[in-house]
Amino acid sequence: MGFRFNHFNFNVLDLERSLKFYDEALGLKPVREKDMNNAHLVFVGDGQTGFTLELTGLFDRTAPYDLGEGEFHLALESDDIDADYARHKAMGIVCQEQKQPGGFYFIEDPDGYWIEIIRKR
Repeated sequence: MGFRFNHFNFNVLDLERSLKFYDEALGLKPVREKDMNNAHLVFVGDGQTGFTLELTGLFDRTAPYDLGEGEFHLALESDDIDADYARHKAMGIVCQEQKQPGGFYFIEDPDGYWIEIIRKR
């Protein structure tokens, strides 16, 4: 049908805090920004795949988002999962660990979104 992935969105309470987190924890850098009537959007990417995560900061938002039961997550491949795990553990952001061969774990961003880190195949 001609569809391709373009981006995924997380609404965030504190855009600057989230930008710092995604840069320090995952190396995702802003690739473009857009102002809307009630929000500032920053798209962050890995500089390799073209896929972006849209971080949306609503200007008038003052309360954390209700993420429901959190039955969704974003997954990223790691070139060096052992080094990334050690860095994330030191940052205090590892929220779930799987002790299985092949390895994967989850980190939690400042707004409570879960990100799965998987070993590059």
